[in-house]
Amino acid sequence: MTRGVPTCSGLRTLLWAPDLTIQPGQHVENEDTKRRFANLVDVSALEDSLVRIKPRPATDAELLRFHTPAHLALLEQVCAAGGGEVGGKTFVGRASFDIARLAVGGVLEAVDAVMTGAVDNAYVLCRPPGHHAEAELVTGFCLLANGVLGVEHARAVHGVKRIAVVDWDVHHGNGAETAYYDDPDVLTISLHQDNLFPDGRGNLSETGGPGAPGGNINIPLPPGSGSGAYREAFEQVVLPALARFRPEMIFVASGFDAAAMDPLGCMMLSSADFRYMAEALLGVADEVCGGRMVLTHEGGYSAGYVPYCGLAVLEALSGVRSGIADPFLAYIPNYGAQGLQPHQKAAVEAVLSTHKNVGPAQAPASIREKNHDKHA
Repeated sequence: MTRGVPTCSGLRTLLWAPDLTIQPGQHVENEDTKRRFANLVDVSALEDSLVRIKPRPATDAELLRFHTPAHLALLEQVCAAGGGEVGGKTFVGRASFDIARLAVGGVLEAVDAVMTGAVDNAYVLCRPPGHHAEAELVTGFCLLANGVLGVEHARAVHGVKRIAVVDWDVHHGNGAETAYYDDPDVLTISLHQDNLFPDGRGNLSETGGPGAPGGNINIPLPPGSGSGAYREAFEQVVLPALARFRPEMIFVASGFDAAAMDPLGCMMLSSADFRYMAEALLGVADEVCGGRMVLTHEGGYSAGYVPYCGLAVLEALSGVRSGIADPFLAYIPNYGAQGLQPHQKAAVEAVLSTHKNVGPAQAPASIREKNHDKHA
């Protein structure tokens, strides 16, 4: 596992709003959630079961597999000038580009470790996030497309042909969708809160370009969706789609902002739900691609709850229990409407209607049985 947590004071800059009439606080994208996640792992029994992978700065050549020269030049120029806004209300400091290179390099090293068999799977705990960045677009606190660059590394260096990207961040995974919209060899799936961010993205109608019809699956879930809605979406759409596509490797954009206490989302997931999703994807990976899976840390802005959600995912990936209990499991699973609601079921059925080639019969029975327990 690679768990470098670089910090960047520029990303703590207050979100610029000239007409703000209240005292501003700390920017939501700060280092606390990542540091507290790492600290919880460090003090748990899980620490000795993990393999640390040292990150390195990504080179220009590696970044140019996806980004344009103009994109890299913009980041370099603004950072060299001391920092500022680089687009989409995303700010940088003097060292931000260097730190973003390190985040990407951590993903590339994780891909190498998984593909060479040094580790079974990897979780890249990095900052800044990357799933909103596009070839020439900075937005949503994302400077470089960490996950997409990992996909491109797997293809260019290791010859991987078929790759699936699953994004469970509460915000739409526009980066991977844009990168692979017309690529039949990359399946992109995004579960997200309907029309939250980016505005107007993540619609059902966006199903893939002429060269890859059905290759992009958006699952826009209603605000207030909890365990029942996400598990329905996984069992009815995500797992069958992966089983049908049979990727050689799976990438996951792992945001924890769909958790119940996140300030930037309106969903109700608990650490048990993130454990479920990780175990479900690992079950597919074990069956179709030798367990090869890389997760990149994305959103998640509750300093009190991200660590427990992250720990649950690491426990699922490693198969080792840390001995640390999530105290919030006494409350969140009992919130009202955690079960599948009719309007949420209708949203999942709309996805199935749009993508008629996926359905529950396509999911391996072993996977569905393994993940049947609601609060595994």
